[in-house]
Amino acid sequence: MTLFGIVISWKNTINLICLISLAYFSYLMILITLQYVPIKLDVAFLKIKTDEISQLHYQIAFFSHVYSSIFVLILGIFQFSAFVRTKFTHSHKLMGKFYIALILFLAGPSGLIMGYYANGGLVAKVSFCLLAVLWIVFTYKAYKHAINKDWKKHRNFMSRSYALTLSAISLRLFKWIIVTLFEFPPMDTYIIVAWLGWVLNWAIVELVILTKNIS
Repeated sequence: MTLFGIVISWKNTINLICLISLAYFSYLMILITLQYVPIKLDVAFLKIKTDEISQLHYQIAFFSHVYSSIFVLILGIFQFSAFVRTKFTHSHKLMGKFYIALILFLAGPSGLIMGYYANGGLVAKVSFCLLAVLWIVFTYKAYKHAINKDWKKHRNFMSRSYALTLSAISLRLFKWIIVTLFEFPPMDTYIIVAWLGWVLNWAIVELVILTKNIS
């Protein structure tokens, strides 16, 4: 096998591992979401949000966010499949429209409201609110570039958008790692992952985009 063939083989293997990992973690997120179906106000995360969940606007924001975000997560998996983009172009566009609409009108705004009520004080609140704002902005820019048929910028901003979508997974993963390896106070851990959960994802995507532009 040539060096080029080895590189392609490794790239395909890494892509497969990433896809399997993403599918597994998405499955775990589905299980988390199902805890709130039908609507329940006293389960899982809501057990520590008794004051907030008593307010109607928080209830609307929370369940809008939970129910819409899981679809955003799953739709994003197919949006980055070259097979879907080339063989099922219409489906790719349709799923992309749903992805964008869910973030701009449900998941993003509801996430901003939830960010305002986040645990961890001002530092965590700023993180989650900034995450929601950037999520909306990146997604909107991806939409605008698609309308203008600037596909390179469209892909770049969709990559940024989905990197923030994946913060739902990475936040929980980093929390598990930190709790397992260290003995930080629970609130300190929460503040760390509030930022690490999405900033690292975004940084990785920017590095990938930069690398592609250089090459």
